[in-house]
Amino acid sequence: MASIAGAARPKAPTARGKHRNPPGPEYTRPWGFRQNPAVAKEIASLDAKVDCQRIAFLLKSYEFPMDMTRSLEIALYHTYGSKSVSQLLDFTQEFDNHGQKRYDDTYLLIAQFMEAGWDNELGDRALRRMNQAHARFTIKNDDYLFVLWTFIDFPVEWMREYGWRAFTPHEEQAWYYFWMQIGQRMCIKDIPDTRSDYNDFISNYEAREMVPNEYSRNVSDATIRIMQGWLPKTFRPAVKPLAACLCRPQFLLAVGYDRPIWPLRVALWSLLKTRRIIKQFVSFDAFPDLVANQSYRTYPDDDYEIENLGPAYYSPLPNQTKNVE
Repeated sequence: MASIAGAARPKAPTARGKHRNPPGPEYTRPWGFRQNPAVAKEIASLDAKVDCQRIAFLLKSYEFPMDMTRSLEIALYHTYGSKSVSQLLDFTQEFDNHGQKRYDDTYLLIAQFMEAGWDNELGDRALRRMNQAHARFTIKNDDYLFVLWTFIDFPVEWMREYGWRAFTPHEEQAWYYFWMQIGQRMCIKDIPDTRSDYNDFISNYEAREMVPNEYSRNVSDATIRIMQGWLPKTFRPAVKPLAACLCRPQFLLAVGYDRPIWPLRVALWSLLKTRRIIKQFVSFDAFPDLVANQSYRTYPDDDYEIENLGPAYYSPLPNQTKNVE
């Protein structure tokens, strides 16, 4: 999907990934390919609100590394169905002119504060950098709430449908608290206290904003072109219909895409369901999946700085500090 990490390719782990996440035990895979029940056991022992940074890290880096990436990619893609959100994105032309960099930068910033939390220097810097990039424009609070909601909702729904297991109620609560705290640090106002209230707000928002419009179509088409660039020419025509299979009806309506034919939908659904069953017993995902243990098309030598990530129109800050050592 529109990748917060279609951009990322695994590479050999290095020591750079250590001590950059909320403190706690480190885990390995039993036999090198089994899920480690100790991770879920630790999560269950933690306080959903007080320890939400640690729980979010464990969910992202240990329990659901690949699935978390996929679900957040789809979440980001869904936001382009909002006319209000896409009008700004289309205006900046970032997707047409700097598409791969835009996605690599987005992945690095989001993954960094998900991994490190806000109490860690790296997570705090990533959040500040994201806020600085947004500050150039007047963005509606409702749009912020909508984008934040996708990061809460889509991973929960993806794990329930396609993950090797669903989130527990305890994990859902911690996940909600984590993103509420992120929202507060982004100065988002009126974040609903419960997921149920949030869903009610989103229903009204999507009825108003997820309507057929040229901005959403333009940004979605640009995103498809970025994804097609990751594949040989032979496979590129399959990107758009496969992506559409994973999109919600409101999004397809907004961007003007046809619903894929049912054999394709059934084939992809069956593949993901089969993968779900297999991953209950065998998984070779990175464990843990860390920002420092991946490489990026825009930064093949890891030569990026947190303060330089973001849109090209935003000037870097002075006195920058390296993100990697």
